[in-house]
Amino acid sequence: MRPVPISNPPNPWATTEVEYLEGAPEVKLEVFEDRTRQILAKNDSPDVGFTYSVNPYRGCFHACAYCYARPSHEYLSLGAGTDFDRKIVVKLRAAELLRAAFAKKTWRKETVVFSGVTDCYQPLEASYRLTRACLEVCVAFANPAAIITKSALIERDVDLLAELGRVASAFVTVSIPFWDPERARAIEPYVATPARRLRVIETLARAGVPVGVNVAPIIPGLNDQDIPKILAAARAAGATRAGCVLVRLPGSVKQVFEERLRAALPLTADRVLHRIRETRGGQLYDPRFGTRGRGEGTYAEMIRSLFETTAARLGFERGMEMGDGAGGASGDVEHVEDDREATVPQREARRPYTQLSLAIDLGGRDDGGAPATKVRP
Repeated sequence: MRPVPISNPPNPWATTEVEYLEGAPEVKLEVFEDRTRQILAKNDSPDVGFTYSVNPYRGCFHACAYCYARPSHEYLSLGAGTDFDRKIVVKLRAAELLRAAFAKKTWRKETVVFSGVTDCYQPLEASYRLTRACLEVCVAFANPAAIITKSALIERDVDLLAELGRVASAFVTVSIPFWDPERARAIEPYVATPARRLRVIETLARAGVPVGVNVAPIIPGLNDQDIPKILAAARAAGATRAGCVLVRLPGSVKQVFEERLRAALPLTADRVLHRIRETRGGQLYDPRFGTRGRGEGTYAEMIRSLFETTAARLGFERGMEMGDGAGGASGDVEHVEDDREATVPQREARRPYTQLSLAIDLGGRDDGGAPATKVRP
């Protein structure tokens, strides 16, 4: 893994801000233990099509510039930039806590989504196997589950997903927002290539695991033209449902996204930012329920029409549409109401975690995918 310079937007919950005058130091991967006592997150957002989710990891090595979950790291006294990408918090008791939740008499075997926030199959899962352990609990309790991921690592658990489908139900959504691998690498640098993700769909479908594709997030002016190609390729690979969500840039995400965009794609940056504002009433983010995943205006309507007509022509099942949070890696943990105010009273950030003393080996890439992360004892 190539170290990257520390770069975090100002944390709105911090009382101090660090500025490096002679170049920022480099940051490497650090892993922390989350001592949480509950694992089921309950969601009541009208924009998200599920109620319960499990998130074994906080922060994500995939380092996608657009990830709406980045501000959640600021509540841990960490940053929404490289801290989110390289300071990963793991919930080592995830399976134990899920088993306890399912054992309660009040539990009604509702579908649990992995993950509503950060990817449950990010590289650390290769070593920690937290998601697999949780799926084993789902099989033991015959509890339905759905998974949202961009990672080829999910192929490791295809046997478990097939078994869950036999005893309850299992559904996987693979997110593929880009067709061009170079643009994908610029914006989501440590994720498997689009072609590799299409092979994940094929693998799951061949194993009898129901699978869908999420063309998300759509970044106006950057990847909206990719919608027909992605949908056609995913349908040919075996996807039966399709979803689409417009890019959401709450809080500090706006700065992270714009900086990455200008650094990686300088010739298109101004056009893309203009198009995003065109779909957001002149702003880079619109927090309103009902519109934040869909956008508004002529350009947003064109994107929606392109997606819906293409999906219908290709014969995708109805059930995931543009703006449907059930189809994307999008829970409802956006902490910013608008560009100025937080939705919760300002408070001192807490540190409910402990750093783990583990050595991390980062292996080679698999066909352009993320590094295969291994933990040395």
